[in-house]
This record gives sequence, structure tokens and C-alpha cells, in this order.
Amino acid sequence: MSDGKVVCLIPCRYHSTRFEGKPLAEILGKPMVRHVYERALRAKGIAFAAVVTDDERIASAVRSFGGQVILTGGHHRSGTDRLAEAADLLSLAEEDIVVNIQGDQPTVQPGQVEEVAEPLTGDRTIPFATLAYPIHREEEIFHPNVVKVVCDRKGNALYFSRSPIPYVRDRKEKGLYFKHHGIYAYRKSFLTVFSKLPEGTLERFESLEQLRALENGYPVRVVISRFDSVEVDTAEDLKAVEACLRGESEGT
Repeated sequence: MSDGKVVCLIPCRYHSTRFEGKPLAEILGKPMVRHVYERALRAKGIAFAAVVTDDERIASAVRSFGGQVILTGGHHRSGTDRLAEAADLLSLAEEDIVVNIQGDQPTVQPGQVEEVAEPLTGDRTIPFATLAYPIHREEEIFHPNVVKVVCDRKGNALYFSRSPIPYVRDRKEKGLYFKHHGIYAYRKSFLTVFSKLPEGTLERFESLEQLRALENGYPVRVVISRFDSVEVDTAEDLKAVEACLRGESEGT
């Protein structure tokens, strides 16, 4: 069993080619990042939660609702690299566990935070874990914004892709697909190593930072989540998220 504490860090950036200022988009009267932050705090076993950003507009919004914020440099290649700086600023111990929830996941369930941390709290040899969920809608199989993952028999990722994987050659057979949820857990010691690895070729092609770990021979444990979630990639996605959150508040 791991003796480290579990902290939840939420990387946020203001600039986005598809949706500028996304973390501050209002959903049911709150900025998106507030929904993520408040849900993270409801997870069992979380010692600390904070939004990690290099943008004062996001930092100011978080402070305005009483949230914790960590300001980092603006040079980072990915959200994971940003979290590595934040972990150092917090002086986390090497055995501590960092849960990474993207700032565009306002429907994240507290139970998902617990699910992704469990492999690391239960086995100190596991450095990195993430979540997946069975795909039930055919349009998600072919949508490039829905990242797919395939795993080995131990539950470790073989590959992540924006393309449909696996490719089912025999059309008589129904494929089994899993979508990747961008929620991660890292041991702090691994987070430091990860941030120093060079960008991988596959990582660059697919624009998926988790491939950096696989390309360098580090295992990624995949937990099949009990929960689905809706991520916000574009302004049009806000309507689906609003409907989801409204349904939760109404108990539907």
C-alpha cells in the first residue's frame, strides 16, 4: 500500500484554437473550472485540490470563488508538464499521488477521482494510471475528439488513438471499443521523470501526451470506470454539458 497523500490538480489554459477562454465559459451560472474544482473536492481521500494555470484571468476567477490556485510558467508542452512544476512548488513527497483532472471536464464524478487513484494507492510499483469507459454510441468510435484505448490482459494500455482501434476486419464480428477519459493519476516521482522525457513521435502525431509514456516504455494502468463523462471541446458542447448537469441537479 502507498503511504503518500493524494492531491488533485486541475491544469487550465486560457488560449485554445477551438474554444478561447474555455475554463471560464459559464455553465449554469458558474465558470466551467469551478464545476471541476468543486467536484474534485467531493472525492474521498483527497488531501488538497488546486487549479494550475499560467493565466491571471483564470487565477482571478478561481480566487473569486475561494478556490486554491497555483501559478506556473507559460512554457509547458502539456498539462502534465505544468503539473510537474506545480508538484515541485507544493514540495510534494516522491510517494505522493497527483490526480490530474482537465479543466474542461465539468461533469467529472468524484468517484472517478477515487477510481484513478486506487491502483497507485494499492500498489506502490504502479507509476501512472488513467480511466476508460465502454463506447456505446457508434458516432464516438469514429470521432477524432473521442480518444480510444486498447489494453493488454493485465489492464495496461497498448495504445491510445484518435482513430478507431481495434480495427475489426471481419464485419460479422462486433467490435469492443473503449474511450479514454482524460483523468490521470501519477506518483510524484514518475511525474518528474515524465516531464523530462522528450516529446514522442506518436505523441506529436496524435497530439496525445500519454503516448509519451508508452513510447518510452513506461506502463499506463487503465481502469474501466463506472462513470461516463462529457468533455467540452467546443462551444457547441456546452449545451450537452448543461443538460447533463441540470439533470443531475433535478435528480434525473
